[in-house]
Amino acid sequence: MWQAAAGVALLGGFALTAAQAQESVKIGLIVPMTGGQASTGQQINNAIKLYMQKNGDTVAGKKIEIILKDDAALPDNTKRLAQELIVNDKVNVIAGFGVTPAALAAAPLATQAKIPEVVMAAGTSIITERSPYIVRTSFTLAQSSTIIGDWAAKNGIKKVATLTSDYAPGNDALNFFKEHFTAGGGQIVEEVKVPLANPDFAPFLQRMKDSKPDAVFVFVPAGQGGNFMKQYAERGLDKSGIKVIGPGDVMDDDLLNNMGDAALGAVTAHLYSAAHPSAMNKEFVASYKKAFGSRPGFMAVSGYDGIHLIYEAIKKSGGKVDGDSLIAAMKGMAWESPRGPISIDPETRDIVQNIYIREVKKVDGELYNIEFATFENVKDPGKTKK
Repeated sequence: MWQAAAGVALLGGFALTAAQAQESVKIGLIVPMTGGQASTGQQINNAIKLYMQKNGDTVAGKKIEIILKDDAALPDNTKRLAQELIVNDKVNVIAGFGVTPAALAAAPLATQAKIPEVVMAAGTSIITERSPYIVRTSFTLAQSSTIIGDWAAKNGIKKVATLTSDYAPGNDALNFFKEHFTAGGGQIVEEVKVPLANPDFAPFLQRMKDSKPDAVFVFVPAGQGGNFMKQYAERGLDKSGIKVIGPGDVMDDDLLNNMGDAALGAVTAHLYSAAHPSAMNKEFVASYKKAFGSRPGFMAVSGYDGIHLIYEAIKKSGGKVDGDSLIAAMKGMAWESPRGPISIDPETRDIVQNIYIREVKKVDGELYNIEFATFENVKDPGKTKK
């Protein structure tokens, strides 16, 4: 009798927990808040706070709860934190992922637990292929690197030295750029890969200067661009007429203003600029600055769109928060973002977005990436080729 009563009590307790879980939607936000990629995590976290201040913390009758975890961009940490969030905190969604190795470390856990993994930062093409539960609101390096490769070849840049971080996104950036630039008649005169963690660019920059290129193609992850530009100027590359080109990570709005005049004239292809002229973006930039005292960069807008996607999926599924319902709701979703029109490709669960070519200019005494050409609705070329 006692055993039966205990069983009923146990079941009753479980039912109560399940009912409570249904009333709140828990999102485990795993981002680097410390270490070399800290600006990525801070921007994403800020943008999510801003979105929730504007849109409330209740969707379809359910309270949204964010559980923030700092993985310092170390994949072993990411995996452990994702596991704890899924098993102990019973989260409905895991989100964030500052670098590719972190996003990949969590992929098998998302599959196993059947919960969405919303990638708000990492940019290697293969990520969404690693689990049917991964959706991305950031970008892929292929989207911007192909476009800047074509642009460089058509705009009088004949010889390029490349400097890329030695991990998957850096390799994506290099390979897609090289393919498009050389197809347009360009020549790679020097190819350098730098370590991802705490790189010292100075010795590599000397090699690049000696190769006498027209431009340096650079991919370093968000947060490292300021250090790169400082050493680029110290080595006198700006004075020797060597342009900086690349995907826009190196000219992150978050750090751009501190780079000094060495950054002027840098041309990059990217998904977002704080100077994007839409009314929605002007309002986004103003409210972000007011709340956090700084300018939002592309990581902020990726986080903002990531939380928007989760909110809208909960609405669209009528409050169902199981992984299959949420993923089904996310596929094909389209909306207007501060970066411009975006959608989730229903086939690949990857983002489709405009890519803008921009030049760094001074506006009212501040440095901005000013857009001068738009490529609309760019899918990930890393997948369209397959």
